[in-house]
Amino acid sequence: MSTTFLGLPSAPPRAPYGVGNLRGDKKFPKAAHTELQNTQLRGNLHKATHTIRAKRLAVTAELPDWEHLRDAGSAIKSDTLNRLPELLGQLEERVTARGGTVHWARDAVEANEIVTRLVRAKGSEEVIKVKSMATQEIGLNEHLEAQGITAHETDLAELIVQLAHDKPSHILVPAIHRNREEIREIFLKEIPGVDPELTSVPAELAAAARAYLREKFMTTKVAVSGANFGIAETGTLAVVESEGNGRMCLTLPETLITVMGIEKVLPSHQDLEVFFQLLPRSSTGERMNPYTSLWTGVTEGDGPREFHLVLLDNGRTAALADKIGREALHCIRCSACLNVCPVYERAGGHAYGSTYPGPIGAVLTPQLAGMDAAKDDPNASLPYASSLCGACFDACPVKIDIPSLLVELRHQKIEQAGTTAESLAMKAAAAVMARPALYTSAQRAAGLGRLVAGRDEKIKHLPAPFDGWSDSRDTPAPPRRSFRRWLDSAEGREALRAAKAEGEASRAEAERTGTQAERSGTEAERSGTEAERSGTHAKRPGTQADASSAQADDSCAGADPSRTQPDASPAHAEAPADTAAEIRDDQDKGEKA
Repeated sequence: MSTTFLGLPSAPPRAPYGVGNLRGDKKFPKAAHTELQNTQLRGNLHKATHTIRAKRLAVTAELPDWEHLRDAGSAIKSDTLNRLPELLGQLEERVTARGGTVHWARDAVEANEIVTRLVRAKGSEEVIKVKSMATQEIGLNEHLEAQGITAHETDLAELIVQLAHDKPSHILVPAIHRNREEIREIFLKEIPGVDPELTSVPAELAAAARAYLREKFMTTKVAVSGANFGIAETGTLAVVESEGNGRMCLTLPETLITVMGIEKVLPSHQDLEVFFQLLPRSSTGERMNPYTSLWTGVTEGDGPREFHLVLLDNGRTAALADKIGREALHCIRCSACLNVCPVYERAGGHAYGSTYPGPIGAVLTPQLAGMDAAKDDPNASLPYASSLCGACFDACPVKIDIPSLLVELRHQKIEQAGTTAESLAMKAAAAVMARPALYTSAQRAAGLGRLVAGRDEKIKHLPAPFDGWSDSRDTPAPPRRSFRRWLDSAEGREALRAAKAEGEASRAEAERTGTQAERSGTEAERSGTEAERSGTHAKRPGTQADASSAQADDSCAGADPSRTQPDASPAHAEAPADTAAEIRDDQDKGEKA
């Protein structure tokens, strides 16, 4: 029997380099340094994130089973990823059975080509869009524009970003870095026919955007959306939003194209019960989303006449193959982690260079697009864009352990980097520390570092290759003497003897105090026992007197003299409560007689 070698299995591909918006052009530290100079940006971010954070805390505190909901959401997501191929096949089958068409896109290139082909088939030169992270990820708007097709964002924040020729900086609130005055200037400049007397009052700004979009809703034949969830059991898609623009896009056009990441599938319709509680509370701080739209395939006489579902991989299978990093695919795009992250609050979303900013972006972007697609890949700096404080893990509604994922990605980066100046420095340090004599000499040599320290005894600038450290922190100057040298000196030995004597005195005092406390406890216990015995002896005569008095009162009340009287012997002196009640009952009967 002959055999054929089929080759070794290869790792699933990442998102293609240079396509879409999963990689910036600067490393995070450099980009963040630029953004930190924008005081207006920092003010806007602080106000917005703290407002959303407070609302989230208030509405999550209302639910006594909030932690159980988080556990349920995490479990559902884990189950989904464990049988993802099965669920995706089921989703395709159900969507097709209801009149929809399913397309599979391996990456951003294929997804953009599929959407472009579908739009051109309808003879349209423009589309209206529902807010979608997936279409931002693949750079759909830019691709359509290059093909002569105009995409109109209908979400208010996305519209602001689009009109300003800007990029989103937040998953939930893309224009979070803009204030009302800036938005007013953008509208006056970019919206045709807008009232020149437009003010920065939010209601007026919203009215101007509504008037601009209304015509687009009524005349555009093709809409493009994302999806928050796709139900494998029924083939149903779900979109949640707050403005109503999504409902317009999903119902008015003749053709609807939905681009959905493959990780958004859920096994059953009942799973929405969990996520429709988790998502609004974690994202906008609301008990429920104002608009929740669900549709299944095509319905005659209701909604679009054609429905196309584009299932997008674009590196998700590669993330799924990582037994640790796959947890990032649990994300439901709520942005709760961004709103509690101190790094995001100060640097803003643009510093991350990706559609996905903040803590989740720092783990999801490298998972999807990789960290070594080019020399000095900016994505390689994202796992370090964190203080590892853990606030993101506490806020995540599906309990993604983002700090652990960041540490794992840092480990992977070091492993991929091979031999570097840092690794050589670490090996040299290990060799020195393994030899006591050499370590002692190194300590003495380190004392020369005091020569470059300032008056505050801090070294603010280190030479290469250590300058990266001093770019973001100061280094304390080495002490005049090392601890070992001080300990070997007369001063150190005297301090050691004094500490030993003090410790011995403290132990002796503790032993004396403990012995005295034990004696006091024994004496107190003995006194208590004697007092209890005295009380018992004192109680017995009084009990006999009470019983005799009760007998006398019973006789005076006309009781039958022949009736047997209560036994007043010492053996019955301490009668229980029900015996005393019987005595009172007998007394009452005598009075009635």
